[in-house]
Amino acid sequence: MKKIFFILPLLALLLVTSSCDKGFDELNVNPTAATALNPVFTFNNAMVGTSFPGSILVFEEPIVQQIFTPNSGVNAGGNFNIDNRGPSGNNGGIWRQYYQNVVRYLVDAANQTKTDANRTNLYNMIRIWKAYVFTVLTDTYGDIPYSQAGIGYISGNVVPKYDTQESIYNDLIKELTEATTALDATKPTEAGEITYGGDITKWKKFGNSLLLRVGMRLSKVNPTLAQSTVQKAIAGGLMASNADNALVRNNANYTNGVGATVNSTEAANYYLTGAFVNYLKATSDPRLVSIAVRYVGAKSGPEQTAAKANRDPAVQIGMPLGYDNGTIAAKATADGLASFYDYSQLDRTRMGSQFAPCYLVTYAQTQLLLAEAAQRTWTTGNAADFYNAGVTAHMKQLGDYDATSLVSDANIAAYLQKNPYDATKGLELINTQYWIASFLNGPEAFANFRRSGFPALTPNPYPGKEIKGNFIYRLSYPDSEQSVNTANRQEAVTRQGPDNLDTHVWWDKQ
Repeated sequence: MKKIFFILPLLALLLVTSSCDKGFDELNVNPTAATALNPVFTFNNAMVGTSFPGSILVFEEPIVQQIFTPNSGVNAGGNFNIDNRGPSGNNGGIWRQYYQNVVRYLVDAANQTKTDANRTNLYNMIRIWKAYVFTVLTDTYGDIPYSQAGIGYISGNVVPKYDTQESIYNDLIKELTEATTALDATKPTEAGEITYGGDITKWKKFGNSLLLRVGMRLSKVNPTLAQSTVQKAIAGGLMASNADNALVRNNANYTNGVGATVNSTEAANYYLTGAFVNYLKATSDPRLVSIAVRYVGAKSGPEQTAAKANRDPAVQIGMPLGYDNGTIAAKATADGLASFYDYSQLDRTRMGSQFAPCYLVTYAQTQLLLAEAAQRTWTTGNAADFYNAGVTAHMKQLGDYDATSLVSDANIAAYLQKNPYDATKGLELINTQYWIASFLNGPEAFANFRRSGFPALTPNPYPGKEIKGNFIYRLSYPDSEQSVNTANRQEAVTRQGPDNLDTHVWWDKQ
């Protein structure tokens, strides 16, 4: 009997407990929490993350001799023609930012939308942006993970193979052609995306302008494919004004990587090069007043104050290459300066602001590429007209950084009159202007310099260089790849060439 008395209360307790558990899962679910993330938000994260990291100041910008530092340590790289590896080496700045964040977001968003009939425009926008991101990656490193990149969360493959740059470029052409053609304004247009607000016409222009860039990149290695790709891009419709520019508009929530760098601990460490400043001065380029500032008489970083700031082009003095922290002081004295802190810098209150926009593909660049295509007779139209339009567009584009940076119509006209297009040296003039129009877009300036051979820069004379040639031709893979993706990385190195700064990427045919 005692056992029965014990069992009955236990059964009652179990019944009560079971009753209490009913609906327990529902009670513990936050009714306001999102159960799925709208892929347009993931896409927006990818686009924001595409803004270049501060590491372009260590390699790409000094390689093309626009910005330079005499300091070694973490800042050593293109300034001394040496590699800069390690767990957080600046050789891997683009790689880490793009693969760990941007590519992962793009692959995820594409995976969510590729079979959704209501999100076809979003899917194709993602494909275009993804093509841009991989263009930067492969141009910087050569053979890279591409076809299997970013699928770790989807397929579990965390050691993606490296694809050849040739196969990547073939697929970029396919992706850009298909995605741009598939965009359809009669379908949902994704007003929530942050670049063009769902404007299908602008997305088409962006896709075709990027296709033009991809085609021109092949001008040395495969002129036939280059020409057909360029003609396909032109037929599809290109950017028609600065309103079509593809850019990341940085703000307090996501700052410009270069601006954040030069407005923090590195404020007194980076300077405009003599090559860049001297070229702008020699041609009376009105953009110099929009770009440069010199803290006249500064003897230290703290003395670079607003009271000493001088933006007059006549007083700008670029820092010469070939010097380090131990030798630049004597050179500054020889140049009549108070110290090396007295050389010209990027104006970090305007173009160098941490809130400055980051330009990726622009109308100015597109017009200059059209000028080259016309010079090569790959398209109709007058090369001089495209050239003038490209120069004008970039001078107007500067006003987007700050109202005081805008170049006036009168100054533009005076510049073009003094520096007219000359077809006998057309490729040099066009690509030197492309160099200026790509200022602060280090990856693009670096790529086009290798492709075109212009501007005609004098090799950096620093005596401690590690490279065998005159210039850096690619960046080395991050050290992390050697430890986590060893076999695939080694296969790429065996195929492409040594993992150093001397190896040429596929399209940089010698």
